Amino acid sequence: MQVNSGPSNRRTVTNEARRAQIIAYAIETIAELGYAGASFAQIAKRAGLSSTRLISYHFAGKDELMVEVMRTVLAEFAAFVQRHAVADTIAGELRALIEANVDFMREHRAHLVALNEIAANARGTGEVAAQTTAIAESDLAGLAELLRRGQRAGEFREFDTRVLAVAVLALRDAVVAQLAKDPHLDLAPYRRELATLVDLATRKETS
Repeated sequence: MQVNSGPSNRRTVTNEARRAQIIAYAIETIAELGYAGASFAQIAKRAGLSSTRLISYHFAGKDELMVEVMRTVLAEFAAFVQRHAVADTIAGELRALIEANVDFMREHRAHLVALNEIAANARGTGEVAAQTTAIAESDLAGLAELLRRGQRAGEFREFDTRVLAVAVLALRDAVVAQLAKDPHLDLAPYRRELATLVDLATRKETS
């Protein structure tokens, strides 16, 4: 079977590359100027585009672009965590997950700052708000299930898994908020103490 490499296929590849470029500059712009300041004009300026029309060609409006930014960040985050959050025990997996979250912050600061900016400014019943809610629920459900697995395996003490999952995610988001204020924040102590705190909170008591 031959791959079609004609003009139509090349245009599709070019369009996808342009969309990806716009999304990348949108992430940078949101992280630098905040959600409100991330206009098409500012994104075009950073992308070196002569006008906003090329952005409008690929994205019907700001909401559509914001949703694509969120999807891009989440896809990269999920791939990163999958590569790094590997361990032989569930307790080890939880610690690796916490550490991978902070490692992603260090390597992709703009991504998580942008994601938090979008989430903090999502309003109403539009697609951005719906996507924000879906992300939060997915994060919460996934972490709560990991905690339940630890309990079933006898590695964690008994506790309300949803409550602890909410607390852990709130701590993670607080670190992102600090990173948004200080781009040069040393994340090493946050990585260490957050992982230790979660370990102490979940550890099974021994007599």
